[in-house]
Amino acid sequence: MAEKQLVKSKKASADLEEYAPPPRKEKAPPKLTAEEIAERRAAQEKYGRGEKVNLKVVKDKKLRGNLKKLELRYRDAALQAKDSELLLQEEAGFIQTEGMERTFKLSQEELKKEVDLATAQKSFELKLPTFGPYYIDYTRTGRYLLIGGRKGHVAAFDWREGKLLSEVHHRETVRDVKWLHNESFYAVSQKKYVYIYDTQGVEIHKLDKHIEVLHMEFLPYHFLLATVGNAGYLKYQDTSTGKLVAEIPTRLGTPTAMTQNKYNAIIHIGHGRGTVSLWSPNSTTPLVKLLTNKGPVTSIAIDREGRYMVTGGQDKKMSIWDLRMYKELHYYLTPAPPAVLDISDTGLLGVGWSTHVTVWKDALRTRQRQPYMTHHAPGSQINDLRFCPFEDVLGYGHEEGLGSLVIPGAGEANFDALEVNPYESKKERRETEVKLLLNKLQPDMISLDPDHIGQMDRRSEAVKKHEQDAEEQKMDKAPEKEKNKMRGKNSAGKRYIRKMKKRNIMDEKRLKYEMARDEKQRQRAGLPSAAEKLGPALARFTRPPLKA
Repeated sequence: MAEKQLVKSKKASADLEEYAPPPRKEKAPPKLTAEEIAERRAAQEKYGRGEKVNLKVVKDKKLRGNLKKLELRYRDAALQAKDSELLLQEEAGFIQTEGMERTFKLSQEELKKEVDLATAQKSFELKLPTFGPYYIDYTRTGRYLLIGGRKGHVAAFDWREGKLLSEVHHRETVRDVKWLHNESFYAVSQKKYVYIYDTQGVEIHKLDKHIEVLHMEFLPYHFLLATVGNAGYLKYQDTSTGKLVAEIPTRLGTPTAMTQNKYNAIIHIGHGRGTVSLWSPNSTTPLVKLLTNKGPVTSIAIDREGRYMVTGGQDKKMSIWDLRMYKELHYYLTPAPPAVLDISDTGLLGVGWSTHVTVWKDALRTRQRQPYMTHHAPGSQINDLRFCPFEDVLGYGHEEGLGSLVIPGAGEANFDALEVNPYESKKERRETEVKLLLNKLQPDMISLDPDHIGQMDRRSEAVKKHEQDAEEQKMDKAPEKEKNKMRGKNSAGKRYIRKMKKRNIMDEKRLKYEMARDEKQRQRAGLPSAAEKLGPALARFTRPPLKA
């Protein structure tokens, strides 16, 4: 019986093998034509994310598969971005010349006659000789303009429609003006402190920690207002929470220029000894220090991609630096020290020197012999200069007011409405503000390489172990003993405050201690409290003094 069952099972298995489907053959990847290969290469060069990961080095099978899928997604994303160029109908147009014509000889009056009426209206001149010289700043959408005169005149308006939002005379020195995340708030650096105002010109906050501020920059993705004052302290204020994030002494004297790198949110500060230092809120020492000029640095500008930096100094030299190698590429000489520099989204370089405004085209990568466009403001020194986002407009402030120039090709022709929308409504502006707050980046993420998060650590195990052992040896060393201070200055609270000051950390305990110290000093001096100043009606809304 057993032999018969074995024979039957063999027959059944043979029948199954007979009717079983043939094994599937893996499809070979389709052969690409020369045009498709060229298209993929162009998409990778323009929209790619760097070099591909060498999958042969990865030993883990699961990790290798995940990295392979990720590389395929990156390739498809680059191809889709390349294909979407068909939908971009606008192109940046520059002035075209024929024969012996030169673009820099074309004046604004001649240009107005050749362009349409809407574009011609963007070129204007406002004469305000009483309260100058003027500082200017555009919002990220390029719709609103903020101006500030040195003698206290501050105004915000929609420059396209000519609609005034607010106008205030502070009757004290104004050193700089800066829009915050949108047109709802702006900061003004006045004689001693920095104040924040709303659209109607009403004072919202007084930043008494920022004293005698000379330059301001706002980091939109971190909601940080960076300021540097006459004493050389770089301070970061979180405008969403109101906290002081960092307070860093530069120890390089009074700063002469400041700007931000929009690619990695690093602050660049120019100094009187011809150096430019790079700062982040995570380090008390400069990340990089460059000797750019033989005299004081007067102005700094960085392009949108964060690749090139332009510096101007009192030595009448305008240097072009490659920030990827920290190497000087070439330089230009100006008839007078460049007072202000700015770079447009399309790479045009604007220079303000003496009473002249000069715009250079393709001046970053290669050295140019002649400028793209020029303008002269007779009898009025140029004080500030800014390119308007998404517009072929260059705004400048001078001693007798401000002006706006039409510079063909200066603005980005196609904008991403999900990132910055110059035609957004009130509802869209509110939604954008909520999204920015939800996606807010922490100050700890600011570094020279913003792509370091998510990258693979390709160092060998020996190098990692060596660094780990070095860190452990540092931790094992005995901590330095603090010297005993005089009576009254060796308490636990005082020691803790000294320790935090060394580390440059502002925490809740230190803030409470400082508030309690100020309260004690006020009581010793016999000054009235905040509740007594406000009166009996508003005294119940004041907070009691915090205990250290």
